[in-house]
Amino acid sequence: MTTVRSLILFALAAVAEIGGAWLVWQGVREQRGLLWIAAGVLALGAYGFVAAFQPDPHFGRILAAYGGVFVAGSLLWGVLVDGFRPDRWDLAGAAICLVGVAVIMYAPRA
Repeated sequence: MTTVRSLILFALAAVAEIGGAWLVWQGVREQRGLLWIAAGVLALGAYGFVAAFQPDPHFGRILAAYGGVFVAGSLLWGVLVDGFRPDRWDLAGAAICLVGVAVIMYAPRA
C-alpha cells in the first residue's frame, strides 16, 4: 500500500508541477496573460505540498526520484496536451529515468 500511495503522489506531483510550468509558459510565451501565470504559480506551489506527503522521510531521495518522474511525465504531457511526438531516444531516456526512480525509491533497504 505504501508503494501505491507513493506512486499516486508522484503522479499528482507531476500534474501539479508540469501543469504549473505549462500554464506559466502559456501565460508568458503564448501571451495568454497574468491569470494563466497566476494559475501556474499556484499549481507549482501545490507540487511542493504534494511532494511533502511522500511516505519516505528523505527530501533528497524524494526529489531525486521525482526528477525521473518529471522527465517521463513531461514527455507524456507534451504528447497529450501539445501534440508532441517523442522519438525513440526520448522514450529510451524516459525509460532509463523511470528505472532510476524504481531503484531510488523502491529497492529493498536494510
